[in-house]
Amino acid sequence: MPSGESLRRRPIGAELIRGGVDFRVWAPDHRQAAVVIEASDFPLERERDGYFRGVVREAGAGTRYRLRLDGASEAFPDPASRFQPEGPHGPSEVVDPAAYRWRNEGWGGVQKKGLVIYEMHIGTFTGEGTWRAAMEKLKPVVDMGINLLEIMPVNEFPGRFGWGYDGVDLWAPTRLYGPPDDFRAFVDAAHSLQLGVILDVVYNHFGPDGCYLREFARNYFSDWKNEWGEAVNFDGPGCEGVREFVSENAGYWIEEFHLDGLRLDATQSINDRSPENIMTVIGRRAREAADKRSIFVVAENEPQDIALIKSYGLDAMWNDDWHHAAIVAATGRREAYYTDYRGKPQEFVSMARHGFLYQGQWYSWQKKRRGTPSFDIPAEKFVCYLQNHDQIANSATGQRLHQITSAGRFRALTALLLLGPNTPMLFQGQEFGASAPFLYFADHKPELAALVAKGRKEFLKQFPSVTTSDDPGDPATFERCKLDHSEREKHSQALAMHRDLLRLRRHVSKIDGAVIGDEAFLLRFDDDRLLLVNLGADLTLEVAAEPLLAPPKNCRWQLLWSSEAVAAIEFESTPSWRIPAESAVLLEALGYTRS
Repeated sequence: MPSGESLRRRPIGAELIRGGVDFRVWAPDHRQAAVVIEASDFPLERERDGYFRGVVREAGAGTRYRLRLDGASEAFPDPASRFQPEGPHGPSEVVDPAAYRWRNEGWGGVQKKGLVIYEMHIGTFTGEGTWRAAMEKLKPVVDMGINLLEIMPVNEFPGRFGWGYDGVDLWAPTRLYGPPDDFRAFVDAAHSLQLGVILDVVYNHFGPDGCYLREFARNYFSDWKNEWGEAVNFDGPGCEGVREFVSENAGYWIEEFHLDGLRLDATQSINDRSPENIMTVIGRRAREAADKRSIFVVAENEPQDIALIKSYGLDAMWNDDWHHAAIVAATGRREAYYTDYRGKPQEFVSMARHGFLYQGQWYSWQKKRRGTPSFDIPAEKFVCYLQNHDQIANSATGQRLHQITSAGRFRALTALLLLGPNTPMLFQGQEFGASAPFLYFADHKPELAALVAKGRKEFLKQFPSVTTSDDPGDPATFERCKLDHSEREKHSQALAMHRDLLRLRRHVSKIDGAVIGDEAFLLRFDDDRLLLVNLGADLTLEVAAEPLLAPPKNCRWQLLWSSEAVAAIEFESTPSWRIPAESAVLLEALGYTRS
């Protein structure tokens, strides 16, 4: 074995040791491997299970290199490259993670209760689209009441812009947003503001351009396909190296970038029949890397399989049901995957109490059963949202929700999201009514770009209300999506609403609810609060008609917040309450002292 073995942090990649760089790569399909630096080859020693390893004394931090297999003329980037300064087709660069001096080493991580998540795309969050520029805009986000950022994927991908879901170098933060230490500085700055950061990671497929994994091992890929092409091999022949590659990557982000967790993309497209599912391994490895820090691991899963929480040990799941019902309530559009939702009060009451709306019922859009029972899962384990990157881009040509519904309904649904029992998530700019759309954009070589644009148009055909489609490869499409932060002042009322609601937000452990009208319902929390939501016309409500309206003994209700004028709410001294159209009202028990 080369010297310095005990100093390796990860089983693969290039790592600095005293007097050189320790290189290790998994290439089971080959007999020889060598590191190529400029015009020189440095052979690696073959180890067991298809690994090659060696120390190159001539290399150091900043050295650019490739890997040559079996003496072939072409050399490739490192599958576990820590940085690709010239993009995925260029050479890899040796990175020294210890060079960055952390300011917040005492950061203890994030608590799993009381989270308010903010989804962010670094390339469009600011005009500059860099980590350094984004750092300067974090304080207003924190001041509003956000305590956890969810960063869309940042691993290296081809082109000048993209969402990040077609990444090809899992271990290399893209050069588009700045060098790796700028990412570290961003996380450090967030922690100094008591703001956690989790990263969206894609372990279900690799992008179509710039992925060289097959050159090292055919077993990176499975025989079965998912919606993006070849699936990752987590349970077939030779999967051991793949499972290590992915699970160690999860630990790498947590340990070397001090991240506070991960968001696992499209887990329904991760196929694994192993005795221990790879998602269990990913979660465990991430927690090991965090050591004493508390982290948060959340999954997207379109079929809503609660096994991710119950069996695989993840902390939370996205609740698409909540979003779909809210969009129907806001717009009346029942098309595509919104077909099976009504946007009616009972749906919101049921989800507040039980998590998912679909827990095994028939789902006509997909012609199969949807969801699994989630009755016994705490509400904070369901992440709910009115907007996210997919849903803004997919169903309304990039328009924000406030642009496609009435102001009253937008305010009422925002109150429901931010005061409800689930973990809420906002998408960048939502809090100040951003005018910038969020469209699908991806910069590919011409032949692939044409296929992507065609595929996008085909996908959007399921939405009859969508009549146009922007070209994903047009730089103007990308530029249109950049936030204008001056709108924080221009749209100060929207920002104040979000800030006020988050200040009123409390964690609750028990909730009940009732339908009180055709488009109205109430939620009653265990801290003696009552949220009334009316998505229809003015409603006069007889107090005696619903037991949940009765205040606790020896007290009365006081108005805490209303999405409409306070004067429009009549209560306390009258036998009935008049709730304005398209409004939300928060009441609290006054004069009640618990024994």
